[in-house]
Amino acid sequence: MSVLIDESTRVVVQGITGRDGGFHTGQMLEYGTKVVAGVTPGRGGQVAQGVPVYNSMKEAVAATGANTSCIFVPARLNAADAIVEAVYAGIKLVVCITENVPNMDMIRVNAIVDSHPGTRLVGPNCPGLISPGKCKIGIIPGSIFQPGSVGLVSRSGTLTYEIADELTRAGFGQTTAVGIGGDPMIGTTFKDVLPLFQDDPDTEVIVMVGEIGGSDEEEGAEVIKNSVTKPVVGFIGGRTAPPGKRMGHAGAIISGKTGTPQGKVAALEAAGVPVADTPHDVVALVQAAYAKLRGNH
Repeated sequence: MSVLIDESTRVVVQGITGRDGGFHTGQMLEYGTKVVAGVTPGRGGQVAQGVPVYNSMKEAVAATGANTSCIFVPARLNAADAIVEAVYAGIKLVVCITENVPNMDMIRVNAIVDSHPGTRLVGPNCPGLISPGKCKIGIIPGSIFQPGSVGLVSRSGTLTYEIADELTRAGFGQTTAVGIGGDPMIGTTFKDVLPLFQDDPDTEVIVMVGEIGGSDEEEGAEVIKNSVTKPVVGFIGGRTAPPGKRMGHAGAIISGKTGTPQGKVAALEAAGVPVADTPHDVVALVQAAYAKLRGNH
């Protein structure tokens, strides 16, 4: 199995007629993802990447039965409103790739998403997600993933790719990889994804990739301690970052005593999660987790 997406996922791309939206729609289609519609206001009736374009999400969902949205609408063209439109159109999974969505907009958006319990938002500022061999949504490069039994959840897009590539080369395929994004205000967090992998019968080992800033990793560690019985392997990026300096993501900043890599590593280790020193070391820890599962101590 997989989590959140599979072969039956029907995707509408918001911003399909833009440069990035068009390019990545082509990549998703090439991978085998069922992209059934695109939305760009004022472009209804056109065709982009062989996909019909509609003026609104409501029209696109009514015509195609889409249940998932991938958003490439730029922040300055109201990506936040694009999320809200997807929610009100009945979309169940909204994946927002867009970066630089203002925090104040996301406070409003998250309140709307929270009032629709049947809808999940992944992102913004995320690479998307992939269930190898089944479906890929967003900008994740499909070639470095392969089907298997590792569930991967990460705040960092680049670290997702690096660690997935290392796992695949070592023969450890993935059930699903979820890039949750590194902004301070996102929809789905570690504490939301970890239970999905716990409940997925095909996921045997979970890899959780965090970075400095915020408290998502600590909250994830609490979930692991209380309700995850499967082995979890961790990695925290940004251990050498100086306090008070933003590193890449808007959320990757240490402020006062919160968000430190030491605090995150300590929280994970207290929950029984071994934490790799480098991305390369993740593979050895995953190998050890499988050996323990198979009884080969």
